Amino acid sequence: MREIRYYEALNEALAEEMRRDENVFVMGEDVGLFGGTFRVTEGLMAEFGARRVRDTPIAEAGIVGLAIGAAFAGTRPVPELMTMNFAIVAMDQIINHASKMRYMFGGQIDIPLTIRAAGGGGTQKGAQHSHSIESWFVNAPGIRVVIPSTPADAKGLLKTSIRSNDPVLFIEHEMLYSVRGPVPEDGEDLIPFGVADVKRSGSDLTIVAWSKMMHEALRAAEALDAEGISAEVIDPRTLDPFDWDAVLGSVSRTRRCVVAEEGWRTVGVGAEIASRVTEALFYELEAPVQRVGAVDVPLPYAKNLEAAALPNAQDIVRAALKITT
Repeated sequence: MREIRYYEALNEALAEEMRRDENVFVMGEDVGLFGGTFRVTEGLMAEFGARRVRDTPIAEAGIVGLAIGAAFAGTRPVPELMTMNFAIVAMDQIINHASKMRYMFGGQIDIPLTIRAAGGGGTQKGAQHSHSIESWFVNAPGIRVVIPSTPADAKGLLKTSIRSNDPVLFIEHEMLYSVRGPVPEDGEDLIPFGVADVKRSGSDLTIVAWSKMMHEALRAAEALDAEGISAEVIDPRTLDPFDWDAVLGSVSRTRRCVVAEEGWRTVGVGAEIASRVTEALFYELEAPVQRVGAVDVPLPYAKNLEAAALPNAQDIVRAALKITT
């Protein structure tokens, strides 16, 4: 193990997979000469050349559409969208084409496509660049939704995504790029889809959280520990497929659950988790499942208003105390 930053782990994964398979290539805005807005593709053009690290126009629908066609042709494209909000521009390509093509062709074609996108708020990028809208894509059958919270998970899951024959939306929170963490030296340390990770064990309460909110959940668990409440923190790591066994197994022991996401609370992924936990464990729960999410407003630009709209560790603590005291 060595400690590296989240963006460095992603860069390693891309470089290793490009060395392993000449069909893997990267494309997107500023991924080549500039090295990527968040330095994830830094150095790749120098090693692999402009044929496999392709700068594109600012045209997200075109980027994803070209990548889908390239995947049909037998390559493994890894297009980058500068923010998750720009995936809305490519929504037709992602939802109406990438996610449906294998089904429409009766399973006769593969779509080995990994769409990388930076998401999340906290950097004052305003209402058109800052949202956590993973729930929109989880709602669409046929596309994997991967959302790692640590450098090790980021590297292992990106390698798995690139090798997958399914289309994958790989979401990276902008506030995590500089986060450091241990990452295995082994370049073959892949992480399978649909396997959650228990980031902290506990006995009184289960907190389900992903991406940046997993870190807020760990802070909340520390605060709850001071109150004598033992919280287990589960990071699903992939939202499609979802590890229901891990979540239901934990909640069946702790009998209490808080779901924390940065996306809007209304019709979010947390709402689905709360519903399924309640359906499966209604008679075992000691209290209703609590949901923590962003305020239902476009994310403000002003720093104080942005902070007020986004959920944090204190919100998780308050939700936990409602069902444990």
